This record gives sequence, C-alpha cells and structure tokens, in this order.
Amino acid sequence: MKKALIITYYWPPAGGPGVQRWLKFVKYLRDFEVEPVVYVPENPEYPLTDSTFENEIPEGIKIYKQKIFEPYQLASIFSKKKTKRISSGIIQTKDQSLLEKVLLWIRGNLFIPDARKFWVKPSVRYLQQVIDEEGIETIITTGPPHSVHLIGLELKAINSIQWIADFRDPWTSIGYHKKLKLTKRSQKSHLQLESEVLNQADSIIVTSNTTKKEFSNITDQPITVITNGFDTLKVSSQKLDDAFTISHIGSLLSGRNPIVLWQALKELTEENSDFKKNLELQLIGVVSKDVLESIQGHGLEPYVRLEGYVSHEKAIERQQSSQILLLVEIDSEETKGIIPGKFFEYIAADRPILGVGPEGWEVAQMIAETHTGSAFNYMEAQAMKAQLLEWFISYQKKELYVKSRHIEQFSRRELTRKLAQLI
Repeated sequence: MKKALIITYYWPPAGGPGVQRWLKFVKYLRDFEVEPVVYVPENPEYPLTDSTFENEIPEGIKIYKQKIFEPYQLASIFSKKKTKRISSGIIQTKDQSLLEKVLLWIRGNLFIPDARKFWVKPSVRYLQQVIDEEGIETIITTGPPHSVHLIGLELKAINSIQWIADFRDPWTSIGYHKKLKLTKRSQKSHLQLESEVLNQADSIIVTSNTTKKEFSNITDQPITVITNGFDTLKVSSQKLDDAFTISHIGSLLSGRNPIVLWQALKELTEENSDFKKNLELQLIGVVSKDVLESIQGHGLEPYVRLEGYVSHEKAIERQQSSQILLLVEIDSEETKGIIPGKFFEYIAADRPILGVGPEGWEVAQMIAETHTGSAFNYMEAQAMKAQLLEWFISYQKKELYVKSRHIEQFSRRELTRKLAQLI
C-alpha cells in the first residue's frame, strides 16, 4: 500500500466547506490501496468549528501536528470581530473602517501569500523526518491558504518525492485578491510564487475546468479536474417543509447579493396572494450586512428566517427538507469557475436548485447536465420569476421534485478513486 502525506490547514474541528474535501478523501483512500498520513496545525485559529466532523476521521489514521503562529492572534487585540471576519474571507466592500483598511493592507502586503506563512519553515524542518520515518512516497498540499503549497515547494527541493498541489480555489484570480490593497510589488510576489508552485509540482489538481484553463497558461505540468462532491448523511424519511421554503445554506458574504432574486420575489409577493402567504426565505449561515439591507429594501424581511451557522449534519437535514435550494455566486468574470462545495450536496438532496451567478458560470452548465434545477444570471429577473412561479404551482400540487441524472460521478468515493490513480 502506498503512503501519501496530506498537508492541510483545515482539519476537524474546523467547520465550513474547506475541511470537507480532504477529510472525505482520507475517509476513502484506503479503499484504493493508499494509506493517508495527515499533517495539520496544532493550534489553528479556525473562523468556524464543527465538532461533528471529528466523527468522520477514520480509525488508525496517523495525524502529525506542529504549532502555528498566526498574526490574527495579535490583530484581534485591536478588534476581535473585524479580525475574525477578515481571516474567514469576509471582506466588506463598503463602509470599511480605518482599522479594517489597515488590517487588509497588512494582510495583503506583509503576509505573502497569506497570514499562515509562518507555518512553512517549521513544517519543512519537521516533515523531513516524518517523510523518512513513514516511508512517504507522495506529498499532497491543499490550499487555500496557499502558503501550504510553499511547504510542498521546499520539501520538493530537498527530497526526490512526488508532489501533488491541490487548489480548492484559484490563487491570484480569486475574487477577494483584488480587495487586499496590494502594491505592485506585492502583486508581483504573488504571481511569482503561484508560478513557482504550478511549475515545480509534479501534478496539479483543480476543482473546475475554468481554473484548469487558467493554469494551463502558466504551466505545462499535468492538471486534473477533481471537483468537490457529496457524501450525504442519510436522514431517515426527512419531511418536506410545509412552507414554500427557498433556503440558502452557507455564508452569504459581501458581494454575493442576488438582487435579481429579491426583485423577482418582491413582484411575486405583490402579485400572488398564495405565494405571499406561503413564502419563507431561510438563510442558514453568516449573512453580510449589505445582503440583509438589500432584502429589507425589497420588503422581504417578513419572509426571512435567519438561523446562523449550524452543524454539517443539521445543514444536510435543511437541504433535504427545503422546497428550493438557493446557490449564489458573485457576478464577476473571476467567479465563472467557482463551484461551491455545497452544490454537490444540493444535487444529492434531490431538491430543485435555483442558481444565481455570472454569465457563463460553470455551475449553470452542471445544473443543466444533471437536471437538478435552473440557473440564471443577474439580468434574468423575469425568467427567474417565471421559473419560481412554475415551481410554486408544482409545490401547491405537492409535485415539486427533480429527476436528476449522472450525479454518481460526484460521489466522494468515486472522486477518491480518481485521486488514487494520480497517487
């Protein structure tokens, strides 16, 4: 059995989507003759935690840990709330305080590629011994944080070992990168590090065809698309909501604001008394201030139910009981290749998906191919309104469901089979 060392920042009890990808790979790798060895920080500052993920760590997996220094620990002296928000990727685009502007400038220009960079050198020293003792044949780094890839870069320079770099998100082209107030020198440093990683890694994994195309312009190294997937907990006879629930499960961060949907819902509640009586908008997770203000501005506040962050198990229940599942992406060129991890759990929930994203969004094509719902861009208010009304009529008849196709390819086990072939 081959041994692979997986180097990741996010690991249980971390919550959110970042932890799930490699937790699930580790869960199934032994089925394909690969023994995973995991390396994680000993004292990380996770913005979200979910202890239920700890139950999914396979028995007997070796997990090595080293302390990490994170500057967010010092910055929180000034404002714990603002620091936590920035560390979790929530970058407010308007009404930024002077402190937030300063913290963003420091984050973007002094900590390249990110604030976890201080884990790189100690990790390289520590892992050389682990690689020898464990007989590691392959190392895998996964980012963001992309500083994790620098551990792979240095280990590759020291050892003749296979290195696979996994990009859950792009690096310099990701939406928030432009908001970090980078100087030209800092931007050049990011681009140089990105190029080094892409050209020194033996193999690269990305989560979308869009990112593969982008990286192909930077490197000739082999690039494989392995999307995220579903490994849905079975919820026995989950009852559908009585209300016409449109549920968004996960963070609705600044900029991810589907005004086109709020407009369509506003018109439907004004024109259709039954729709008005039955509508419920469930927002489960962190919701930014500008999204809430937009909802209020469209007169939809009476229909909103805010729940905050819930455990992954509870999120699965909500997905399976909702009438409609809402999936939203920022309306920009940079987000066309972003495929949110929850999309795959949505398709497994077997409920209609309402997608709102940029023109040419890769997810829209996937929704169409799997027959799991409908997706619209930010200019298609009337088409979205017509689809919502059609779904509402089906809901009234208790006939609202989907007939999905070809979704088995996105099961976590099948995706792990693809990964094992690379190892």
